[in-house]
Amino acid sequence: MKFQVFRKGEIAKDFILTGVTLFGMDRIPFRSTKFVTFQDGIIDCKERSASEPAGLSLLWPVEGFGSISLCTTRLPEREQPYILNVELARAKLMEITFKREDWSIFDQKSYLGEQAEEIQWLFIQMLENINEPGKASVLADGCLVKALKYSEQLALKYSEVIFETRLKSRSFARSSLGCIVDPKKLENKNYLKAVFELFAHISIPVEWSKIEAVKGEYDFTELDKCIEILGKKRMLICAGPLLCFEEKSLPEWLRGQTDFEIIREASYEFVSKVVTRYAKYVHIWLVLGGLNAYNHFAFTFEKVLEITRTACLAAREADNRSLKMIEIVCPWGEYYAHNQDTIPPLVYIDMVTQAGINYDALGVQMVFGKNVPGMQVRDMMQISAMLDRFAPIPKPLHITSFGVPDTNDAEGQGQQQAGMWYKPWDQAQQAKWIEEFCKIAFSKTFVNTVTYSALADGNENVLAGGGLLTDKFQPKKAFMTMVKLQRKILQKG
Repeated sequence: MKFQVFRKGEIAKDFILTGVTLFGMDRIPFRSTKFVTFQDGIIDCKERSASEPAGLSLLWPVEGFGSISLCTTRLPEREQPYILNVELARAKLMEITFKREDWSIFDQKSYLGEQAEEIQWLFIQMLENINEPGKASVLADGCLVKALKYSEQLALKYSEVIFETRLKSRSFARSSLGCIVDPKKLENKNYLKAVFELFAHISIPVEWSKIEAVKGEYDFTELDKCIEILGKKRMLICAGPLLCFEEKSLPEWLRGQTDFEIIREASYEFVSKVVTRYAKYVHIWLVLGGLNAYNHFAFTFEKVLEITRTACLAAREADNRSLKMIEIVCPWGEYYAHNQDTIPPLVYIDMVTQAGINYDALGVQMVFGKNVPGMQVRDMMQISAMLDRFAPIPKPLHITSFGVPDTNDAEGQGQQQAGMWYKPWDQAQQAKWIEEFCKIAFSKTFVNTVTYSALADGNENVLAGGGLLTDKFQPKKAFMTMVKLQRKILQKG
């Protein structure tokens, strides 16, 4: 399978492949992604071992819109190269068609209807010139720009209608909007003021690697101070993830362990200790985070299910009052193409559900703006469509972390590696993205809470410039956007 890459009607001589995955049915990536190459204007997927139809996903620059992770439809193998520009436009139009039907949006008399007709005309012109690749690519580029803008307007229009309906019915709680805090910063008065001014829902990270640095010896000093400050307030407190099997999150004494029973017992013991200690204060326990993508011990499917069951059981036995939540990260699943010890996100959730594991809620992370599999920037319709895929899951959904940076200048965050939304990230663009994301998330009636990834900038954050406050704890435009949104949710003008 090959794709021709065009730039302004000419074969592209230089093109950097970023965020590339090949995927099959249900958007599950193929392992052969590592063999995708670019040379002389052609993206070549020559080493793909499967013969089933496949789609290509990659970071793609779109004039007037930014650099966005986009994909083709699933296509059969053939000798003749596909025109990538054409296939990206075709896939976006298919997504629009499916979501219009899914959302029951059929109004053709509005401004959006006029845009749809123009996009359709461009698409027809593109197909009529398919035998002239250069000309077809130019028409495809124009079609894609208009389709992306149209898709975002459509997604926002749909979300605003349902969001306003939920506001009128007062279906939001004080705790619907939350933020992850850094326990080390809570003693700063400006940081603490921002917490109390804006949020009634706080998420507290729990770091096993620091708490039990020595086997059997627990240092709860930092968490104790955090709970002492926040526990007396009328807040919904979420704590976790208690367990995360990413290497850096594990205590050093456990990282080299190969005996599953020892790992399982240590996990059970740690969860029990933490939950028992803070059961009086915590309302939601994020018991297990990102096991779909972080699997340091290379657990098999059976062991993944067993460790999930063990974690949920330990938390429930220590505290039967609070909610027990498991979390997935990178919901598009790109990591699966690069790490054979991982599980596609929706496959993991299906496995857990089918196994009858007793958990109360599902968490999902949606953080964008870094050159990491799954974190390249996406458009709002893709985000909305992904959230819709969680609707059939018989558990409430919590967005446990979402965010974008206010800069493209940090390492791994350049627009050519991580993407950008319309224009380079700055405070205004970050604030605008947050507002639109929240409206889309809150338009999903199965979404219970939405939690921002970091209150303030700092070196420990996943994204440089990803906070609502600067590193000096001064409010950004994003903070003020969250204030307005919270007032709206609480019906305070």
